[in-house]
Amino acid sequence: LPSVLLHAFVQSQTMYKQTLYTQIQQMLPLQYLALSKSLSLGTMLETERLILRPWLETDAKDLYTYAKDPEVGPPAGWPPHESEEQSRQIIRDVLSAPETYAVCLKDGTAIGSIGLKMGENTTLTDREDECELGYWIGKPYWGQGLIPEASRALLQYAFQELGMRAVWCGYYEGNEKSKKVQEKLGFVYRYTTENLELSLLGEYRTGHTNLMTKERWQKVQLFRQQKKTLDTFLASCAITRVQYDKSLGDLQKLMDMQGVK
Repeated sequence: LPSVLLHAFVQSQTMYKQTLYTQIQQMLPLQYLALSKSLSLGTMLETERLILRPWLETDAKDLYTYAKDPEVGPPAGWPPHESEEQSRQIIRDVLSAPETYAVCLKDGTAIGSIGLKMGENTTLTDREDECELGYWIGKPYWGQGLIPEASRALLQYAFQELGMRAVWCGYYEGNEKSKKVQEKLGFVYRYTTENLELSLLGEYRTGHTNLMTKERWQKVQLFRQQKKTLDTFLASCAITRVQYDKSLGDLQKLMDMQGVK
């Protein structure tokens, strides 16, 4: 990174943080993560395929592109966005909440959102050491395992960095995609609530609530390590597919990990 650019960035970070951060993000999509940490621009997480970073007003166009789809918001309890300007206002009023992140491709394009709701922002817990996981992603990226990938990174952050003892997560009846995400992550069913009011949509639904304790999360990490070893054995032809399927099934039963991936 040229020293002149770095100097200008440091000198201007208070007044022009968001504008200059966006410029550097566009110029250096892979290097800006480390730089952001040193300049206190907010938490950013990187996975194999994604970057999770704070939302910017300049993401309004990307947000509107995916949030206007009637198949994206309503299943999660919110109406489709009606304009790019509305999306920009939602970034200011909603997506600027603490621990709320744009789910981005490695080039910086925002394709969804994920976050940890805490305190008055969640109705699932009133404990300071618990929070709620929420997420959505644009329809063109469904079925690619991107939200589970992003969620694993955020769960690790919640337990190891924020000191959470438990993370809650829910979905509304009929939202099978969200249900499957939570199963893959290893969440455990806790309870069902009927006649939940969705004020933004003017309707009532049934909601299902799941829980991930820190102990359960640690157990899921161990299971995934064991599964990775089996995957390696299968890929190297050290075991047959039949042996793999049996071993994986036995492991899932032993560790109570049915559906976890």
